[in-house]
Amino acid sequence: MLERISGSLLDPKALYVRDDALFGSEELRGLNLVMGFTGFADAGHVVSQITAELLDTLDGDMIAEFDADQLIDYRTRRPQVSFVEDHVQDYQAPTLALYRLNDGLGNPFLLLAGFEPDLQWERFARAVVGLVEDLDVNLVTWIHSIPMPVPHTRPVGVTVHGNRPDLIEGISAWKPTVEVPSAVGHVLELRLLAAGRNVAGYVIHVPHYLAEAEYPTAAVAGLEYLGAATSLMLPTDRLREAGREVGRQIAEQIAASEEVQQVVSRLESRYDEKAEGTVRRSLLADENDQLPNADDLGAAVEAYLARKEPGE
Repeated sequence: MLERISGSLLDPKALYVRDDALFGSEELRGLNLVMGFTGFADAGHVVSQITAELLDTLDGDMIAEFDADQLIDYRTRRPQVSFVEDHVQDYQAPTLALYRLNDGLGNPFLLLAGFEPDLQWERFARAVVGLVEDLDVNLVTWIHSIPMPVPHTRPVGVTVHGNRPDLIEGISAWKPTVEVPSAVGHVLELRLLAAGRNVAGYVIHVPHYLAEAEYPTAAVAGLEYLGAATSLMLPTDRLREAGREVGRQIAEQIAASEEVQQVVSRLESRYDEKAEGTVRRSLLADENDQLPNADDLGAAVEAYLARKEPGE
């Protein structure tokens, strides 16, 4: 009788190659892991900003790389290439890799970042769980972002999930029950929980009217939550400065439109009404203090995804 398993029968280790010299180092054991995948909602380009900032500003090494040709649907997500007068150059090959990085104080941690796989989710999840177990990862954290009816003039909200109450209580007081389109991070969280690993996921709330643009303020909030959970000093200075510039641009656009001013004012009133007398309460409830159902939140995310160009 065949034992029932979840996912592909193919060897998950064949999905990636690794640097055995680095991978075998005892210094990699017991570290915290941060995960971020682009290609899902990524409202405000939060994940892409965070992963780019970590890779651009922190020292480290790639210790494993996944085979993009097995995981990505190129017809759905076309990589970019530059056409310069009479030739092509700078093909931007999709990358999904595991890195060892050092934070601002020299503390090492792991980063799994790149495109969200289109294909072989269960096999990919088995591969990641295997890496986590081989490296005896202490805590897995992952981040993504969704558009929400919240104003940019108030603190960036977050919903936290996982199996670490110490990282959830007091940050995400509301515990909504909804159905939403899944991301590969959700599958990884479920498989890691089943394997008995510590997991905390952070959903950053991005004002819906800013969801399609880069919103550095939300990326800063994401880095702060990840840093607090993992006890790491993660870089935020450049994003803070970019956020101040974006804030000035938003203020100018709002000042030029009375209609937009009214929209923001209504969102502020709703936010303040719900925040009064509460501590870090989630903003997933509607104006009647009811949690959104599957149609409400699912439709909001799907509508945002439908407006995006393929491959973004």
